[in-house]
Amino acid sequence: MNVTQLHEKFESIRANKLFESFVIAVIVISALLVGAKTYDMPPSFGSVTLILDWFISLFFLTEITIRFLAEPNKRSFFKSFWNWFDTLIVLISLIPADDAELAVVARLVRVFRVLRMISIIPELRVLLVSLVKALPQLGYVMLLMFIIFYIYAAIGSTLFEQINPVLWGDITISLLTLFRIMTFEDWTDVMYETQEVYGLSWIFYLTFIFFTAFAFLNMVIGIVVNVMEQESIKARKLEEEASDEPTMRDLMEEIVRLREKVESQANPPR
Repeated sequence: MNVTQLHEKFESIRANKLFESFVIAVIVISALLVGAKTYDMPPSFGSVTLILDWFISLFFLTEITIRFLAEPNKRSFFKSFWNWFDTLIVLISLIPADDAELAVVARLVRVFRVLRMISIIPELRVLLVSLVKALPQLGYVMLLMFIIFYIYAAIGSTLFEQINPVLWGDITISLLTLFRIMTFEDWTDVMYETQEVYGLSWIFYLTFIFFTAFAFLNMVIGIVVNVMEQESIKARKLEEEASDEPTMRDLMEEIVRLREKVESQANPPR
C-alpha cells in the first residue's frame, strides 16, 4: 500500500459517519465516567474505570492521529482552532490520574474532554462561534443594563434601607437584591415588605423587571439570533464551495447558458 492509498484510507475513515458517531459515543462515555468517579465505588469497579479511562485516552489519541494523517496539507491541520483545541485536550488528558500530585489536574482535564463534542458537531461550533462574535454587541447591552441596575440600586438603598438593611443596606447589597428580583427568586416577598411602608413601591419593582427581565433579555436574544443566522449562512457557503457537486444556482445558470446557445444556433445572425 503506497502513501496515496494510505492517505485515502485515513480520509475515508475520517469522513465515515459511523466513525464520527462512535467518537461522539466515546465522548459521552467519558463524561459519564467522570461523573461515576464522584461516587463511592468498590475497589474492583475503580480498577475498571481506570482501564476505561486509559482506553478513552488512547482512542482519542488515535482519532487525532487519523485526522492528522488524513489531512492533505499537514501544516494546514494546525491552522484550525478546533484542531489545536482537540490536540491540547487529548495530550493533557494523558497525564496519569493515579499520581497524587497531578490527580486533581488530570480529573479536571478529563471533565473538559466533554467539550470535544463542540469540535465534532458542526452545529455546536456555529452556536459557540456565534456567541463569541456576539460578545462585542452584548457588551453595550450589558453596560446599559448595569446603568439601569445602578440607578435602581441607588433608589432602593435610599428608600428601603430603614425597612430592611439586610437587603438594602448599601448599593452593593442593593445590586445583589436587584439581581435576585430579576431572576424572580422570591421577589414578591421583598416587594410586599416595602409596600407596607411605601404603598406605590410596586412601581419600582415592576418597571425594573420590565427593563431587565423582559426588554434587555429580548435584546440579548435578538443579537445572538442575528449573529447565528449570519454564521449559518457563512457555514452553508463554505460547504457549497468545498463540495464538488453543483448547487441549484449553478444548475440554473448552466440551463440559461444552454438556452441562449440553442437560441443563437436556431436563429443565426443574417
